[in-house]
Amino acid sequence: MRKWLSILLLSVVAVSVSAQSSYDGRYTSRSMVEEEDSILVVHIPPIYKFSRRADMRRYMRLIRAVKKVYPIAQEAKREMALMEAELSRLPSKRDREVYIKGIQKMIIKQYTPVLKKMTVFEGKVLLKLIDRETKYTAYEIVKEFRGGFVAGFWQAMARLFGNNLKMGYQPEGEDKMLEQIVTYYEAGLL
Repeated sequence: MRKWLSILLLSVVAVSVSAQSSYDGRYTSRSMVEEEDSILVVHIPPIYKFSRRADMRRYMRLIRAVKKVYPIAQEAKREMALMEAELSRLPSKRDREVYIKGIQKMIIKQYTPVLKKMTVFEGKVLLKLIDRETKYTAYEIVKEFRGGFVAGFWQAMARLFGNNLKMGYQPEGEDKMLEQIVTYYEAGLL
């Protein structure tokens, strides 16, 4: 009896589903025509199955961190683009140094309250996302705008506390899950 009921239910669903139905566009899709019949092809993103509850907590922690720090990374990208354009316009080295000092004071004033409320984990995620957005590691940014000695000092301080400013963003390596979460965030799925 169950078998026939299941077959009946599936046949009703199969008849009601049409290849020409509309699609809400949440995931990427395209239509494909084979032998005069159109087929909807939907690419569904991978689903992670966590074997332990702790893995799921780490994933959710990473999502919360991305939601908190990704807007800051985007702002850093915009600020760097404006700063580089302005620096290329300034004629002398002295003018560039004065401009960089002014920008540094403005950044410290604006972002110190926000950064003080971040955890170490969120700071690491922020450094990776800044590298993702600007294509520069934190070390390279400090070296470019403040010099090699200052960059070396902050790298030594970071290493002392278990971090690495030279650590780059690796979307195909260890940061694969972070890349997926950022992609979902950009698409508005989180």
